[in-house]
Order: sequence, then C-alpha cells, then structure tokens
Amino acid sequence: MSSAGARILRPCGIYNGGSALEEQKKRAVALGFFDGLHLGHQALLRRTVERGLERGLRPALLTFDRSPREFVTGTPVPLLTTNEERRRMAETLFPGVEVLTVPFDRAMMTMPWEDFVEMLAESYEARWLVAGHDFRFGHRNAGSADLLREKAEALGLGCDVIPAVRLEGVIVSSTHIRALLERGEAETAARFLGRPFAISGPVRHGKRLGSSRLSAPTVNLTPDRRQLTPAFGVYATRVTVDGRTYPAVTNVGVRPTVDTDGGVTVESHLLEIAGELYGADCRVEFLKALRPERRFESLEKLREQIARDGAAARAYFRVEESAEHIQPDTRRG
Repeated sequence: MSSAGARILRPCGIYNGGSALEEQKKRAVALGFFDGLHLGHQALLRRTVERGLERGLRPALLTFDRSPREFVTGTPVPLLTTNEERRRMAETLFPGVEVLTVPFDRAMMTMPWEDFVEMLAESYEARWLVAGHDFRFGHRNAGSADLLREKAEALGLGCDVIPAVRLEGVIVSSTHIRALLERGEAETAARFLGRPFAISGPVRHGKRLGSSRLSAPTVNLTPDRRQLTPAFGVYATRVTVDGRTYPAVTNVGVRPTVDTDGGVTVESHLLEIAGELYGADCRVEFLKALRPERRFESLEKLREQIARDGAAARAYFRVEESAEHIQPDTRRG
C-alpha cells in the first residue's frame, strides 16, 4: 500500500451472526453505502452470500458511518435508513452476514482508490469483492467498478460487478426512492425497497391533543434529524410499539391547525386502543398516502377529518387483508 493513504481502518461495529463462520477470518465483502438496503443492494448481498458459500468465506457488508456525499459536499443528505436500521435490515434479510461500519473521515475521503482496495485485502481479509455497476470510491471518486475489478485481479482477489437492477423500467437506486418519498409515493417506494419505508424513534410527549381534545389515541415521534421524512401529508401506516403492531393513520408535517412552532412531527392516530405508550420505542411503516396536509379552521373540523382519514385507512387495511387471504387456484383443468 502506498504511503499516501496508508492506514488501517477498524470498523465501528461488527455483527457476529453466531454461526460457524465466526471463526472464518477471510471474507467475501459487498461494497457500498447501502442506504435503504433496497432491491439493488439485496442483489449484491445475495451474490456475496453465494460467493461465501462457494469459497468458504465469511459474507460481509462494508458500509460507512455517515453519507460520503454529505461529508464531501457539506450538503445534508436525508437518509432512507439510519445506521442502526441498516444493520437491522441486513441482519434480518441475510442472517449471518457480518456488518462492518467504517468511519468516513478526511483520511478515507482522500485515500487513493488503489489503497482502498489494498486496505480491504490487508485489513479486512477480503478475498472476494462484490460491487454495483456504478460503484465509485477513492479520492475524488477516481475508482470505478472496472478499476476495482482490474485491481482485484492484480491482487489475486475475486470480484463480481452486479449490473443495474430494474423495476418497472427504472434502475433501482436510493436517489430514485428518496424522490418517490419526497412526492409522497409510499406504495411505489415500497416496491423499490422490497418493503414499506419506515421511520423509528422513541415515543415523545407532545401536546396530547390526540388523546384528549381530538378523541383519538396518538403516538408522536421525532425522527432522527438525518433521516428522510416523506412528503407532508396523511398516510395509512402500521405502527409497532414494544413488539405490538397497530393499524394507524399518520400525519407527517407541521400540524398547522394546532401548532405554530413549525417543527416537523410524525403523529400517528392508532385505530385500536393501545393505552399509555409514551416513552416506548416506535416504528412507523408508511403504506399509502391518503391526502396532503392541510390547515383546518377549527379543532372540530380537524376531528371530523381525522374520522374520515380513519375510515379511509380502515378501508385500505380491509382490502389489504382480503388480498392476503386470496390464494391462487393451482388446480389443473
């Protein structure tokens, strides 16, 4: 490794899958930031797991502790997943895959692309690399998927470059999914993610208008400041609190009828009574947009609209439940 970027980087955290692979030091490594862990990322990880099984390597995902683009440009990048959510999804979808979270700092930003590949082989015992077709890395993004493959070959490493994954004629990417959510297209975003978009965080004390003056049990959370919130509006959602899931209607926005501070909130009106939920951890999955956020002339008008939103959400859940119970007819005529 050249002296310009020589540095051994240790991961911030490693997930040990609890399998026999814990003793295996050499790795097959999927490369990328993996924001959203969408269908394209899942294709990379499937190949990584396959190579690990074929070659006797431990499958691993290497990601960064912050958005490289945000660090380089100084412009905030709203994320589809927090670090913890990305780890949780990887562990859920690909049990036993090791999650390596590497600090993205100035040393990483200025590391020559050749040194980055050598670091993977020397510091992380990578013996097979898997990257997407558009993977860029190294100082000033000088490294490309083609250069990665060439350097890997020179070092005696295996390398797969995964072609673009398309859905509905569109390349699956974190950028496209962010754009969908910023337009409120939760159902389409879910197809590209392979699951509903979700926001997690602790339940917080709000003004308790939902449970008192508006006659609707509510759960309020403040999302991580780095995580994307979908377009302001009202959504049919699933809310999970302490392991129990409730159908809900969720308002994302500034609550213009009852608030004047302009702070963004994610407020869910539960369609089933749940009791006292403040202080618990909460996860909100966005299923379908029902309407844009709007200001009402009175709390009574708002209460009436909440009832209509609840009816619309219940209708959505009835259709969803019916669809889940429809089984294809496999009989031969």
